[in-house]
Amino acid sequence: MERTNRIWVHVNSDSDVTRAVLEAGRAASAQGFNEHLRLMVSTATSELARNILKYAGKGEIIIAPARNGQRTGVQVTAQDRGPGIEDVAQALADHFSSSGTLGLGLPGVKRMMDEFEIDSEPGRGTRVVIRKWR
Repeated sequence: MERTNRIWVHVNSDSDVTRAVLEAGRAASAQGFNEHLRLMVSTATSELARNILKYAGKGEIIIAPARNGQRTGVQVTAQDRGPGIEDVAQALADHFSSSGTLGLGLPGVKRMMDEFEIDSEPGRGTRVVIRKWR
């Protein structure tokens, strides 16, 4: 992954979520994504940023160009130092929610992206890395 052109968005409020979504869309456009793929990256970023607010209160979204051989894309990292996820497998199951929502957020993000990595430890926080390739 390229180390240049990283955009850091500190997520502490709804306006930070909006900024993260806009920056993710700009990064996808800069990589030549069509409107459909750009919206997928923006939607996934929105979900991850909202999860930071909802479950941890604050954290960061890091958006960067990605490269793997000839492929180019966008990588979004969402990280926090919140309560973590007790059961990651359960959190990735459709319709599971610990907060009364529809339970489609993380599973939807995973389906929309080409690559999805999650590392979470109770009491230490969560880190999700997603990539979409052009």
